[in-house]
Amino acid sequence: MNYLEILKYTAISFGFLVLVFYPMERIFPAKKGQAFFRPNWILDLCYFLGQYIIFGSLVLFVLSYFSDYLLAIIPETFRTKVASQPYILQAIEVIVLSDFCIYWAHRLQHQVPFLWRFHKVHHSAEHLDWLAAHREHPLDSIYTIGIINLPAFVLGFPLETLGGFIAFRGIWAIYIHSNVRLPLPFLRKLIGSPELHHWHHDLNKDAGNYANISPLMDVVFGTYVCPDKEPEAFGIKEDFSKNYLGQLLMPMLPNMLVNKLTEIKSRFKK
Repeated sequence: MNYLEILKYTAISFGFLVLVFYPMERIFPAKKGQAFFRPNWILDLCYFLGQYIIFGSLVLFVLSYFSDYLLAIIPETFRTKVASQPYILQAIEVIVLSDFCIYWAHRLQHQVPFLWRFHKVHHSAEHLDWLAAHREHPLDSIYTIGIINLPAFVLGFPLETLGGFIAFRGIWAIYIHSNVRLPLPFLRKLIGSPELHHWHHDLNKDAGNYANISPLMDVVFGTYVCPDKEPEAFGIKEDFSKNYLGQLLMPMLPNMLVNKLTEIKSRFKK
C-alpha cells in the first residue's frame, strides 16, 4: 500500500466513523452539551492520524513478527484441529480467552509503574468520545493488541477468524469510548458499554472495569463498577504533557529527566 492509498484509507475511515458515531452521540449523549470540537479535539485527531498513517504499520509489523515466531513453535496438527472447529465455537473461544488475558494485562497497566507511564497517555483524555479512543501511545498499542490476540496466535486460529475478530474489537473500542449512554441496563453485566468504560476513565485510576468486550471478568474478579451516572471528571491526577510530541516522548524518558523537566516547567509558570 503506497502513501496515497494510506491517506485515502485514513480519510474514508474518518468519514465512516463520523457518520456512525456522530448521530449516536447527539441522540444518546452521556454528557449532554458536549461539542463535537470539544477541548483537545486536535490532540486526539493527531493520535488518529498518527495511528493510521505512521504507527499502525509499526504495530502490525511487530505483531506479524511475533505471530510468525509463535506459529513456528506450534505443531501443525494442533493448528489444524483448532481450525477444523465450527466457526462460532472458534469465535467464542477467541473472545473468552482474549478477554481473560486482556483483563489481567489491563490491570497490570494500572498497577505496574512502568506500564502505567505508557498507558496513562490514553487516560489523560479529559473528554471522551469516539475520537478520544485513538489517544494511545504506540508502545501501549503493541502491548494491548499483542495480548488481546495472543490466545488466537497460540491456538493457531485461522486468519479468517482473526481478521473479523480484530475488526470487531477495533469498532468496539471506539464505541465504548464514545459519548453515548444507551438505555440498556439489563445488558450491562453481559456486554460492555460506554457507561462501564467511562467509569474506568474516572480520575481514580484504580476505579475498575478492566474487561474488554464482556464485563464478566470484572464481575468474577470483583472490579465491576457501574453507578447510574457519569463520572464527574475524566483524566489523570498526575502532571503530564498536553501536546502530542510531549505525550509520545515523556513515557520513554528516565524518571529523573521527567522530574527535572517538570521542575523547570513549574518555574516558568511562576
